Amino acid sequence: MGIIKILHTLFGIFGNITGLFLFLAPMITFRRVIMNRSTEQFSGMPYVMTLLNCLLSTWYGLPFVSPNNILVSIINGTGAGLEAFYVVVFLIFAPRKEKAKISGILFVVLSIFSTVALVSMLALHGQKRKVFSGFAAAIFSIIMYGSPLSIMRLVIKTKSVEYMPFFLSLFVFLCGTSWFVYGLLGKDPFIAVPNGVGGLLGTAQLILYAIYRGNKGQSKKSEEDGRSDMELGKSQEKEKEKEIPNTQNGDAKA
Repeated sequence: MGIIKILHTLFGIFGNITGLFLFLAPMITFRRVIMNRSTEQFSGMPYVMTLLNCLLSTWYGLPFVSPNNILVSIINGTGAGLEAFYVVVFLIFAPRKEKAKISGILFVVLSIFSTVALVSMLALHGQKRKVFSGFAAAIFSIIMYGSPLSIMRLVIKTKSVEYMPFFLSLFVFLCGTSWFVYGLLGKDPFIAVPNGVGGLLGTAQLILYAIYRGNKGQSKKSEEDGRSDMELGKSQEKEKEKEIPNTQNGDAKA
């Protein structure tokens, strides 16, 4: 039992380290967003869903909800602060339509968290509180891990990994796997199951990155080459049109 408890703590610490890198990974993306003053084709959905997951997981890890899971609260509380920053930056630079969409989802996210916290505190106690909060955290953890599926579809469609940062995919895999083991050792399905799903989706993202890593930015280059070819074709057509009247004039003089 002693060894299991030590391993449980060690994987929790490792989960905190990989989780911190996971939450910091989007800094590269948002540096680009701020510099270009545009969110381009980046999706705001993963950051809003991650914010909800962090809030619910922080709540679940608190001692009066789920004993012996304070490491869960520490990293997810930190993550909630970082994700809130990303969401604010995204809203500042997003197009009007996307801004309205993400604002609406953010309102729903905050409403869900407030409802879960209030119900679990005022209406539930002991094991019932843990189960209710655990289910909520697990469901939205799975949704969070699944939110990059739209980006994965974009990668397959464009055959380019430009909008799926490598380090984000890497730390999704590492974080999901470490917390999966932590949940198994602690016999906590509310931690093990969603993070097991996260580890699998992280693996899928890394496989996609390995397949299309050489095509980064190729879609833009192809579009530019296509435009250049079209412009060249148009200029050649205009030259031919000029040559035809000249030829006709020459024949008339003959």
